[in-house]
Amino acid sequence: MRTIARWEPFRGVTTLQGQINRLFNDAFERTGEESNLSAWTPAVDIYETEHELVVKADLPDVDPQDLDIGVENNILTIRGERKFEKKVNEENYVRVERSYGSFARSFTLANTVNPEAIKAEYQNGVLTLSIPKREEAKPKQIKVNVGTPAVAAAAASGR
Repeated sequence: MRTIARWEPFRGVTTLQGQINRLFNDAFERTGEESNLSAWTPAVDIYETEHELVVKADLPDVDPQDLDIGVENNILTIRGERKFEKKVNEENYVRVERSYGSFARSFTLANTVNPEAIKAEYQNGVLTLSIPKREEAKPKQIKVNVGTPAVAAAAASGR
């Protein structure tokens, strides 16, 4: 008895494409010192409270002395550099996945904040910027007096 094999002309294409992709990945993959030159961008969380805007940036292994934080034309800019550790000989590394080098992040600030009163704190590799809101931008509580119109009119006329 004969088995019939279905002819599929594109069956080998996926394996050929996989081989080509692997070839290019191996040829152009950055290793050692080259990976240290790749740009990186620290992750940032921004949230708002009633009284301030808070920016938190993950900056592990960044020396606080290498940070530059400034505001110009209502644009907050955080600059810095994470330096590659030279304590270990480069030949001893098996894998280097973390990025190193200079970075810059910029954010437009709303007119409701006071950039002159920014407070910066760096703890456990996290930079926290607290940007207070201007007084006029903070929510105000307005008390509403409840009464009947006749009582309010009588009180206003002095009766």
